[in-house]
Amino acid sequence: MSGLTFVDVCSGAGGLALGLERAGFMPRLLLDDDTSAVTTLRTNRPRWNVLHTDLLDFDPAEHPVSYDVDLLAAGLPRVKSSATAAREDSGVEERLLEAAVYLVHAIRPRAVLIENVPGLADADEYQPFRDFARAELAHLGYEFSWFVLNAADFGVPQSRKQGVLVAVERNRAQAFRPPTPTVLEPTTVGATLGPSMASRGWQDATRWAAQADQPAPTLVGGSKNRGGADLGPTGAKRKWATMGVNAHTLGDMVPGPEFVWDPELGRENMVKITVEQAALLQGFPDSWEIAGLKTARYRQIGHATPPPVGEALGRAFAEALDGEQAVSAAG
Repeated sequence: MSGLTFVDVCSGAGGLALGLERAGFMPRLLLDDDTSAVTTLRTNRPRWNVLHTDLLDFDPAEHPVSYDVDLLAAGLPRVKSSATAAREDSGVEERLLEAAVYLVHAIRPRAVLIENVPGLADADEYQPFRDFARAELAHLGYEFSWFVLNAADFGVPQSRKQGVLVAVERNRAQAFRPPTPTVLEPTTVGATLGPSMASRGWQDATRWAAQADQPAPTLVGGSKNRGGADLGPTGAKRKWATMGVNAHTLGDMVPGPEFVWDPELGRENMVKITVEQAALLQGFPDSWEIAGLKTARYRQIGHATPPPVGEALGRAFAEALDGEQAVSAAG
């Protein structure tokens, strides 16, 4: 595979970038406006060119390294549903979506990847954005794909659907195929977290893992204006409770030998997921260090694109882009 290059905006904890790296892409530039996220990126990949800035303030003319790349990747903050549209900051996510599209004009990558809520691909309320993206980019010579992926289909122990916009230069577009699932059966919470739950000598870890026999609900990072970290809305908390997990808060450490696990006694006798375990549920490797205090760390994890999904998308792009290069060379 040739050395394909990418620019990654709103990089967060680096899940999408890590996946693209695994697929053979080399980052030219990553940017994020969150101090903890920038520290996470620089800690794990000191050689990556990480810029601490807001996408809305980014001028590629000041960073010419961003020009002539194969892929512009954007795992953007989730746009809100119409139910939360009245919030004071509800327009920020929409402006970032538009900014990512306008950035394509400036750097002219060979392909574009924008990842967001599932509805981005097909819901009526996001039709104006799809129309905007097509109007802005079609005349530049890009062809579009819109589809939804579930991280559980790629070995991530979590039911997490993502809407994906793919735009590829017309002469390469026919070679692109959306990624196909890499696993036949979903990975469960128990199989993923069982070893860590047992790491401090908790005797019930195996019994707990047998009950946690399904993928996790979608992890939700929340916003900077929101309170402490928990594992999501009410429906997700109920799902966690069926696995004997107290989803109303995060644990500071895994259970020790003295912990009595008895979900029938209520929340306090359920296990709590730690930030490190949440990262495993998001598909990050053990070695990936998330910077910041507990809530800031969990927010980065909850907002991240799972690296295995990023890798699957990266391989799909690499096949299209490398294949076209090979055809051109042969011609």
